[in-house]
Amino acid sequence: MGIIEKIQEIEREIARTQKNKATEYHLGLLKAKLAKYRSELLEPSKKGGEKGEGFDVLKSGDARVSLIGFPSVGKSTLLSTLTKTESEAANYEFTTLTCIPGVIEYKGANIQLLDLPGIIEGAAQGKGRGRQVIAVARTADLVLMMLDATKPDVHRDLLTAELESVGIRLNKRRPNIYYKLKKGGGLSFNSTLTLTKCNEKMVQTILHSFKIFNAEVLFRDDCTTDEFIDVVVGNRVYLPCLYVYNKIDQISIEEVNRLARQEHSIVVSCNMMLNLDYLLDTLWEYLRLIRVYTKKPGQPPDFDDCLILRRGVTVEHVCHAIHRTLAASFKYALVWGQSAKFSPQRVGISHIMADEDVIQVVKK
Repeated sequence: MGIIEKIQEIEREIARTQKNKATEYHLGLLKAKLAKYRSELLEPSKKGGEKGEGFDVLKSGDARVSLIGFPSVGKSTLLSTLTKTESEAANYEFTTLTCIPGVIEYKGANIQLLDLPGIIEGAAQGKGRGRQVIAVARTADLVLMMLDATKPDVHRDLLTAELESVGIRLNKRRPNIYYKLKKGGGLSFNSTLTLTKCNEKMVQTILHSFKIFNAEVLFRDDCTTDEFIDVVVGNRVYLPCLYVYNKIDQISIEEVNRLARQEHSIVVSCNMMLNLDYLLDTLWEYLRLIRVYTKKPGQPPDFDDCLILRRGVTVEHVCHAIHRTLAASFKYALVWGQSAKFSPQRVGISHIMADEDVIQVVKK
């Protein structure tokens, strides 16, 4: 029996099993086995077979965004509209057969947008180049899920389930669980609050199924068994995701209103160029990008060229972005902008920068 058959057998078993107090340990064991087989499926076999053909796209620009969706929902049209790259678009499915990169130039930042081939159901098992598509999606900073507004809502759930099954968690926080392997001494289990979804026996059962007998586990949140399995497996990727509903010019205004009010959702029309500016604004917010301008002593700030950094960066990160030796000879910095209490404020190396701040670095 191959890995795919084993996965299907466990999925059927989980669907058959009633969820109650008596079966929760059995279900926990099945979920742990399922996670183990799925990670085996993702990792290529160690045998020296032929190397599979992947999408080799060099990571460039300030951020990377993957366009994922079912065939023929308007991914290539969106890429051609937002970037200067032409991706072939036609009225038949699977027009795009390989990964096509484009660059969105927005607010001085270069955001790499990858147009990936359409995903079909069962992509996680390798159907329709699904595995390569999903492997590229794992390296992105954000997932743009293109959906057809004229099709039912089930598409969104299907795509999310496909990505979940290969370890991509969309719009979720990393579970706050401390987990460390030990040389000996058995399992030491602790929690900082009352657990309602998991307990010590369940944790022990899951770890035994992974052949782990000595470990230290500390729950800082009331996490589920699935989240604990994610921590043990350790190859999960937590990505922000934007659900983009295309073709809104073909549906009623009430339906547009309903879709637009869903969480993490944006409605657009690529053909009629509707709402694309708001899409770019939201993309910028979700990528958590900020602009920092530099200033030389006695000269006005250089507003033509800016440093693109992530929200929450300190003056030290700015120094490294300017030149790697600058942080070592740093004395103090003068900052103008939202992060300064007054202009200019003299700050140290750990000061946190805000969007559109101006900085002047003084060396020793």
